[in-house]
Amino acid sequence: MLVAGVDSSTQSTKVLLCQADDGTIVGQATAPHPDGTECDPELWWQALAKAGDGLLGRADAIGVAAQQHGMVVVDQAGQVIRPALLWNDVRSAPQAAALIAEMGGPGHWARLTGSVPTASFTVTKLRWLAEHEPDAAARTARVMLPHDWLTWRLGDQADEPATDRGDASGTGYFSPAAGRWLPEMAEAALGKPAGLPRLAAPAEIVARTAGGAALSAGTGDNMGAALGLGLGLGEVVVSIGTSGTAYAVAAEPAADESGAVAGFADATGRFLPLVATINAARVLTVTARMLGTDADGLPRLALAAPPGAQGLVLLPYLDGERSPNRPGANGVLRGMTSANTTQENLARAAVEAVLCSLADAIDNLADCGIAARRVILIGGAARSQAVRRIAPAVFGVPVMVPAPAESVALGAARQAAWALSTAAEPPAWPLAGTAEYTAEPTPQVRTQYASLRDATAGWG
Repeated sequence: MLVAGVDSSTQSTKVLLCQADDGTIVGQATAPHPDGTECDPELWWQALAKAGDGLLGRADAIGVAAQQHGMVVVDQAGQVIRPALLWNDVRSAPQAAALIAEMGGPGHWARLTGSVPTASFTVTKLRWLAEHEPDAAARTARVMLPHDWLTWRLGDQADEPATDRGDASGTGYFSPAAGRWLPEMAEAALGKPAGLPRLAAPAEIVARTAGGAALSAGTGDNMGAALGLGLGLGEVVVSIGTSGTAYAVAAEPAADESGAVAGFADATGRFLPLVATINAARVLTVTARMLGTDADGLPRLALAAPPGAQGLVLLPYLDGERSPNRPGANGVLRGMTSANTTQENLARAAVEAVLCSLADAIDNLADCGIAARRVILIGGAARSQAVRRIAPAVFGVPVMVPAPAESVALGAARQAAWALSTAAEPPAWPLAGTAEYTAEPTPQVRTQYASLRDATAGWG
């Protein structure tokens, strides 16, 4: 039997066709998405049709994992009302602050929803919609997440949309600890009752395609990656893609009142405490562009510079930041001298900045009792030799890099295979071989980064 896994990310749709018993990949394709912080969901559907051509029709079951937090609103007829606001759209930062103040403060939100909402969370986007586009808010009959909408489109749209507890836990109106929606939170944000998808069990078949393929519940991208990696207790994943994340599977829910750690659920019935940053691989892309080089040239330059880049330090908050919560921040370069302003040092400073930002995220997880014995490094930037070799020095622990794989799509396919099997646990798919990287820790790098981070705390 064959299963298909879909990863509908910010940048593209990826489809993997796998053998259901062991996860062997037998086909794959990708199609791009437009850039930006909002997107017409129809463009995701077109990308899915293109990437899935010749693959989805061969699958006995399909799972969809997609970018978290995105707000898809549809009217009574099921038509999309406006472009979806994506996780990286920070226009709802004032609404996030207002909702926190109105509804009990950070502690109340953390205890109730597992997280303190930032501009990324769906609940804040609903409030923004109510305040800035009241006609659209009044027409809203259902609110869905990107993966909910795509799964619904793949099936019979006459069926009630479904979601899973993993992706639901990123909305700001779901309780991971209780495993239920908090519709009063969504209603308080939107100003009217919001139609929410039904919550499906982790291995449930929620619908079928016109061709008869089973559709699994789907999940969010980070939950999909954890499932694709077969992540176990005590392992911390750092993903460096469009966004940066650090997360771990946990047996108990998290409720961090500081707001740094989002107390998400995972796709298996457990929990996935997670810290996310807005600025990650794009920082390296922008730096390469500044230096007139590319994804191959930047690592060579960075590895030619010493640790600490001779005092040149970059704060990587180019597009505002979520962790720490600085939606109005931007990038800062400090420590420039006539001696250290070289291409090599700037490249090194950019790599160290991204890694230091994610090292802060690992520390946030440690504050919730999750200690990193090792880090599993994934995402597009994990292919960079500079990132691989500098990461263990910055993180202070060994770094494991799996063979390049589309972890999110693989996790979605594994969920689809699980739904077909009706077993109590997901199928045991072997993980491709990993490479281990170690290095002497460089605490001075994090010290100079922390100094710049803290000195600019009031800047945005």
